[in-house]
Amino acid sequence: MRARIEEQIVYIHHEDVPEYKKGGSIVRNSYFWALRSIAAQAYRQRDWEYEAEVWLALQRMLLSFGESGYLGLRETLLEFTLNEGEIPPVLKPVSTWQ
Repeated sequence: MRARIEEQIVYIHHEDVPEYKKGGSIVRNSYFWALRSIAAQAYRQRDWEYEAEVWLALQRMLLSFGESGYLGLRETLLEFTLNEGEIPPVLKPVSTWQ
């Protein structure tokens, strides 16, 4: 998932966040609600925002869903651009460079 950090807030690109689909996969829908539950802002057509206070929860959630085998790496890794600077240590296990 494309991500960026600005002023201690992680933004996940709105096109990369999971979609909720009525009657869809239970795992994907659970993933949607789990990510949405810790987001500071999670609106349609806008990037989802995660404050520094929940980064550990975000990391654990991404690891857990990634290890489940139901979701691909593209869906459970945060992808930062090289000009982002340093990835915070708590997010390194679930992050990569684009």
